[in-house]
Amino acid sequence: MRLLAASGAALLILIGATGATAQENAQQARTEAFAKLPYWPGYWVSEQQAGTTIGGLPPEVLAARERGEPITVGFMKLNGRAAPWNEEGQRRQAARAQVVDRKAKGWGFPMMMNAATPIQVLITPEEVLIINSYNETRHIYTDGRPMPPLDDLWPTVAGTSIGHWEGDVLVIDTIQVKNPNLYFHGAPPLSEDAHYHERMWLDGDVLRSEITIEDPVTLAMPWKVDIAWVREEGFDRMVQIDWDNDRTGSDGAYNTIEPTTVTEDGE
Repeated sequence: MRLLAASGAALLILIGATGATAQENAQQARTEAFAKLPYWPGYWVSEQQAGTTIGGLPPEVLAARERGEPITVGFMKLNGRAAPWNEEGQRRQAARAQVVDRKAKGWGFPMMMNAATPIQVLITPEEVLIINSYNETRHIYTDGRPMPPLDDLWPTVAGTSIGHWEGDVLVIDTIQVKNPNLYFHGAPPLSEDAHYHERMWLDGDVLRSEITIEDPVTLAMPWKVDIAWVREEGFDRMVQIDWDNDRTGSDGAYNTIEPTTVTEDGE
C-alpha cells in the first residue's frame, strides 16, 4: 500500500511538472511571438484632421471658409464624395444629400479610420485592436483563423475582420459591414456586400494605410483611398465617452454647432 501511495504521489508530481512545463513553453512561445511584432504606440489622428476643434472641421478648412474660398481639402477621404459610384451608388448618394439634420450614433467603420477622433492600436499575437474614444473597437484576428463561413456572419457596424502580418505590414480583410451611412450621416452609403482590403504600416513617425473597397452593388470599380495618421500630442490617455451630445446642425451649406438648451434656472 505504501508503495502504491508513493507511486501515486510521484505520478501527480510528474503530471503537475508536465503541466507547468507546457504552460511555461506556451508563455515562452507567446513572448517570442510578441517580440516579432511591430509596436505602434501613441494616439493617432488622421493627418488632415490634426488640430480639429469641437466644430468638426480641421484648420485648413476653417481658413478656406474665412477667406471665402471653396473647400477643396479632402480631409475626410472616406466620406465617399470621390468614390467611383455606379448607378445605384449615385442614387444612394443623392438620397443621402437630402438628409441634413440626422444625428450620428458614432463614427463606425470605415469612417472611424478617417475621423478627427484619435485612434489607438493595440497589437498582440492573437489580434489587433483599433479603438477610439467613442467606445468603438475593431477586432482584427491574426491568430491564423479563416474568415467565418457566411452562414455564421451577419452585418454589424464594424464588420468581421481577419488579418495577418506580411513583415511589419498588417493586412486586413473586412466583410459584412452594415451600410455605414445608416450609422453616421457623413459615411459612404456602401452595401453589406462591400469587401474592404487594408494594408497598415508604420512609416517613420507616420502611420499609413491603403484601403481598397470593392462593392458590386454601389461601385463601378474598386475604390482606393490612402490614409495617413500622425500622433495626437494632446492626448496622454484614451478617454472613453458616449456619443450622446451630437450638436451638429446645418445652415444649408456648412455644418454648424447647435446651441445648448438653457432651462429657466440657467442650467
